[in-house]
Amino acid sequence: QVQVVESGGGLVQAGGSLRLSCTASGLTFDNYAMGWFRQAPGKEREGVSCISWHGANIYYADSVKGRFTISRDNGKNRLYLQMNSLKPEDTAMYYCAAKAASGYCSGSWPTKSSYKYWGQGTQVTVSS
Repeated sequence: QVQVVESGGGLVQAGGSLRLSCTASGLTFDNYAMGWFRQAPGKEREGVSCISWHGANIYYADSVKGRFTISRDNGKNRLYLQMNSLKPEDTAMYYCAAKAASGYCSGSWPTKSSYKYWGQGTQVTVSS
């Protein structure tokens, strides 16, 4: 049984930093590209970042470029998202997901339906 579990969310002031973690079990982690998504109240879930199985290909949403850094540790089955210079508009539930049937992000990386396994999310709240 595949399990994906996020952690590391919390309340932080604008300009602060948080590091999200995601642990995946029950799958061969280094067979999958991994992504981070977020969903704010009343909004659609949006793609934040994606990393290929070997970490060589990385994509970011324009809204987080230069502030967020995605990384992975295949030996530990873990995915990370370092978030710096946080803004109130970054407030959302953040989700980790394993991309379906591919170790590469490709152009479909921001599309929710491209991902097969999802975690329950971790809340990030940025106060102004």
